[in-house]
Amino acid sequence: MQRSRRAALAIVAAATVAILGAGGCSAGGGGAADAAAGDAGQRVIAPGKPGEPARTLSADEARKETDDDSPNSADFAYVQMMIEHHQQALVMTALAKKHAAAASVKRLADRIDAAQRPEIDAMKGWLDSHGGPREQQGHAGHEEHDGHGGHDEAKGHGEHGEGSAAMPGMATEAQLDKLRAARGKGFDELFLTLMITHHQGAVTMATDALSDGNNVRVEEMATDVIAQQTAEIGRMRKLTP
Repeated sequence: MQRSRRAALAIVAAATVAILGAGGCSAGGGGAADAAAGDAGQRVIAPGKPGEPARTLSADEARKETDDDSPNSADFAYVQMMIEHHQQALVMTALAKKHAAAASVKRLADRIDAAQRPEIDAMKGWLDSHGGPREQQGHAGHEEHDGHGGHDEAKGHGEHGEGSAAMPGMATEAQLDKLRAARGKGFDELFLTLMITHHQGAVTMATDALSDGNNVRVEEMATDVIAQQTAEIGRMRKLTP
């Protein structure tokens, strides 16, 4: 994961600095100029992402990279998509409050609603503080959604979400229509089935963000999503007939 890669790079960079410091002491009087010259000549092997080769950096470049958590395109893509993903979950929980039969399902919907509303606010706040939404190019075709929640793309792709590949776990419009029409026990079963899939998709997206993103705050939000929604998947499976 990106955080692990930065941690590994930090260790390598620190070791390089330590070696440089030891070399400077043994040189006997070379001073800061000699240390700087030695630093410039040192190279650090930086671990690459999974499937990518390692890179060779100067010690100074390695130090800068370990400190740099500037958001990259993966960070922006994750936050923007997860806002949309969460918003669909709120549509589903609102239906559960009206149409679910089991009190346990209604409580679960309340729990999901209470967790995801502040997460949406936090992600919107992150976007605002980093210049607002960014147009996403080439990110699993998500730019084709054009801000319509993935539902337009989902139409015509069947009832099982094949058209929602850009955002894993998103319910299609046909599935949402079925949920809107369902009542009682039938509603409960469909809600749990769709919401388990929805949560699994969120966990997938968050895991990808940890691997591909660079911003520490986004990593924290993604980690929270993984922990919370994995626990909720376990609760929903216990409620599933």
